[in-house]
Amino acid sequence: MASDQATIRAIYRYPVKGLSPEPLERTPLTAGETVPGDRLYAIENGPSGFDPAAPRHQPKARYLMLMRNERLARLRTHLDLASHTLAITSDGRETTSGDLRTSAGRQQIESFFAKFCADELRGPPKVLHAPGHSFSDVAKKVISIINLASVAALENVIGAPVNPLRFRGNLYVDGWPAWREFDLLGGEISLAGGARLKVIKRIVRCAATNVDPETGVRDLSIPDTLMRSFGHADCGVYAEVVAGGEVAIGNAVRGVQIPA
Repeated sequence: MASDQATIRAIYRYPVKGLSPEPLERTPLTAGETVPGDRLYAIENGPSGFDPAAPRHQPKARYLMLMRNERLARLRTHLDLASHTLAITSDGRETTSGDLRTSAGRQQIESFFAKFCADELRGPPKVLHAPGHSFSDVAKKVISIINLASVAALENVIGAPVNPLRFRGNLYVDGWPAWREFDLLGGEISLAGGARLKVIKRIVRCAATNVDPETGVRDLSIPDTLMRSFGHADCGVYAEVVAGGEVAIGNAVRGVQIPA
């Protein structure tokens, strides 16, 4: 076990791919699953071929996404998981809402994006969902983990603040040295609430991280800076939940098993 003392500082889910994060104080984690409510929905950008009856992973370019549609960051959205009602706020006021389980509710949301993203659409926007499916950037159901020290190392190189939310992570960890997360590939992380996560992949960063998550302005060159300064374009890791348990802000990372 590594001796690094680490703490969970923030937890987020992203109910609709490409839209704003929702902070959580705590959440259960279940083996083989994502953070509950994470990437449940996506907004199709033109015909994608997605079949709700036989869902499968598809490239993110088939959906509205920050990498190409940075204006999405100007929206504040909230999905009520009990009612599946999505509320969209723009310029400080709620512009629309809709129950994504109903045709009428989906049409409300689709009509909003038809206008909001009119010049970026390849076809009519469509709300996509399939029970049990996650619209993640990877095919496996994963938790994304961001090491705040790695973000700080990037800030030092850039010479300007870097909002950690640019990396759209689920768990933000404080206390590890910069880039420690990469040492954990193939190893496991044990959390205070009993969950265990196996680290399976480094996260290669795309142009979505160049977008300020508060303003929607494309103001930094994160992947290029990572490559020039550190020799890679990665920040954070994906992990699979191998044993369930609750995770909460302030929880200690109890153990880190680094592969030999």
